[in-house]
Order: sequence, then structure tokens, then C-alpha cells
Amino acid sequence: MAVDSVRPAWGLAAAGFLVGALVVGLAVGPVGIGAGAIVESALAHVPLLHVRSPLDGVQEAVLWQLRAPRVVLAALVGGMLAVAGSAYQGVFRNPLADPYLLGVAAGAGLGATLAIVYAAAGAGTEALVPLAAFVGAIASVVVTYALGRTAGAARATGALVLAGVTVATFMTAAQTFVQQQHAEVLQNVYAWLLGGFATSSWGDVAVAAPYVAVSSVVLVLHRRVLDVLSLGDDEAASLGIDVARTRLVIVVVATLGTAAAVAVSGLIAFVGIIVPHTIRLLVSTSYRAVVPLSLVAGAGFLVLADVLARTALSPAELPIGVVTAFFGAPFFAVVLRTSRTMR
Repeated sequence: MAVDSVRPAWGLAAAGFLVGALVVGLAVGPVGIGAGAIVESALAHVPLLHVRSPLDGVQEAVLWQLRAPRVVLAALVGGMLAVAGSAYQGVFRNPLADPYLLGVAAGAGLGATLAIVYAAAGAGTEALVPLAAFVGAIASVVVTYALGRTAGAARATGALVLAGVTVATFMTAAQTFVQQQHAEVLQNVYAWLLGGFATSSWGDVAVAAPYVAVSSVVLVLHRRVLDVLSLGDDEAASLGIDVARTRLVIVVVATLGTAAAVAVSGLIAFVGIIVPHTIRLLVSTSYRAVVPLSLVAGAGFLVLADVLARTALSPAELPIGVVTAFFGAPFFAVVLRTSRTMR
């Protein structure tokens, strides 16, 4: 089924899923807080309403200083990874493409590893790691794009993918070398690589939100163009689209958003495959529906995955990357079986 836009029922369903996920994320934890109390507490922070919060001081602190920034950040990261995955799949006409295709994950991993290793004893390490991961991710994609361009415009898509594999392999090798030379910080490195929101703060939200917001808006505005690109470069060019420029814009925007998300969350796999393909199976194969619904559903999906990560082995926490991989691996097998139909 192809649609010109998202049907209202599906849009409402996705919004309801996200709202439900946010409520569950805020309510569930060692300190249980009811949905009604959450709403009243939120209204109490709105000026001129004169609503009194039913929560005591400890519950207020848990809700708004610990749980809320974690839930909001998980929603931002989940939405960004999902919408970037759908955009990559459209640009590269590959149903198995994900936000890490061009080496974002490998570059971020190397940057974070270098920061953890060489700033382990210094002050400000917590702020340095996300910055290093962001710089590493961007640098990796810049090198990938420069390398891919050397193959010529005629083979741009395939060359970019191969260049991404090449750069990612080199970055991963460099990261492994650094890790082996500094075995004393391996646990910290692996904890970051597997992703998580245990130390999330409103500062992290403020850092990631502008990138995610701008990237998401641009990708949603390009959803119709992605449908045209899925027909092939020649067909898109015949319809008046500057294929090279459009591909560059979408790749750059999706990469910036992904790099920002990875910088504050670590490497979280499979979100960019699970969510867009679920939308394709349930709603439509048109990017006019897949892109905006992936943004909303991806946010709710990662919030619920984080709830599972922090409650499954309570009081211990699972790395959220383990949770998404647990669901993603079998889902990937389903995608492999259905990719011919999707294409």
C-alpha cells in the first residue's frame, strides 16, 4: 500500500504509542509514581495554574532530575536513529541500510575510546567523551564521502557504501589497538560502546536536541524526494531532481543528527532497522509515511527499551545496546527474508 501522506489513524496511533511510552518511562522504577501524579506534578510547574503537586521532595527529585531527562533523551535518540535509518534506506535504495552505514559508529567509538583512555585521570572527562565521539563520527563520514567521490558520480551510491565499510574497518582496528594498549580502562570503553542513559542529564538533552530537531525536520521535509530517489538515479534526474546534491544533503543531515545522538548515548544498534521496517510491514512502503512515523515510533521504542534495560535485572542495569540487539537480531532475519518484497 502506498499513500500520499500519513493517514490520521496511523498518526494518532504513533502519537499514542509515544505518549504511552513516555508515561511508562516516567512512572516505572524503584520509586513508583502514578500517571495521575505525574500529570499533576507537571501542571504544578506551569505558572498561573496554581496546581499543587501530590509528590514529596524525594519523588519530585526522582521524577524531574533523574527520570525525566533520561526518558526525554531516550526519545530524542530513538527518534533520530529511526528517522535516519529510514532516510539512509531511501537514499541508498537498500532496505538493510542503517544510520551507521558510513562509519558513524566506528568513528564515534574511536573518538570516545581516545577520550576515555587519555583523559581518564583528568577533570571534565564526562563532557569530553561526547564531544570526542561527535568529532570522531563526523570525521569518519567526511573521510568516507571523500573516498567514495573518487569512484566517480556514476557509481556514487555503491562507492559510498564500500568506502563506509573501509573506513569503519580502519577505525575499528585503530580503536582495538588503543584498547589493547590500555586494558585498565576496557570496562569504561565497553560500557560506553554498549550504550545507555544511566548518567543522562538535562545538559545532555540540551546538547542533542538542536541537532535532532533540525535533522528530523529536514528529513521529514524530504520524504517525498526519498520516494522519487527509490525509483533510481536516472528516473529521479528525469523528474528534475539534482540527485547528487539531494543525496549529499540527506546524508549530511542524517549523519549530523546520528552523530549527536550517538555522542550522548553510546552505540545503540538496530533501532534504524527495526522501526522503519515495522512501519513498512504495518502501514506503507512509501517514505511519505515511513519517515514521519519512524520518527515518532522510534522515540517510543527506545524509551520502552530503556525501561526494560533498567528494570530487567534491577537494581543492576543492562546496557541498552544489549536490549535492542536482543530484539534486533531476530528482526534482522525477518528483514532479510522480506527485503525482496520490500524493494
